[in-house]
Amino acid sequence: QVQLVESGGGLVQAGGSLRLSCAASGHTFSSYAMGWFRQAPGKEREFVTAITWSAGSTNYADSVKGRFTISRDNAKNTVYLQMNSLKPEDTAVYYCAANPLGSVTTNLRRYTYWGQGTQVTVSS
Repeated sequence: QVQLVESGGGLVQAGGSLRLSCAASGHTFSSYAMGWFRQAPGKEREFVTAITWSAGSTNYADSVKGRFTISRDNAKNTVYLQMNSLKPEDTAVYYCAANPLGSVTTNLRRYTYWGQGTQVTVSS
């Protein structure tokens, strides 16, 4: 069992930066792949990025490549999402998720555990 708690969301102007954190509890955290997804009002939840347990492999949605960076610290049971050059279209609730199978898949159904989400709002 893994519990996930996101933090770091907020309101930022376009072009600004935010860093999201996802704190995990559960001794198997370090063996899971971790992902970030987001959901804007009226839209489906979409993949943003994911990272393998060793941080040896990452995957990014085309819309965030070059602007967002995922990282993890297994000693702290925490995964991070550094978001730079934010755009109004990045506005959404951001969710952290854990995939026990360990792959950086974009398929949200592969992610078993989910956090409650944190709101990110980018003003123009």
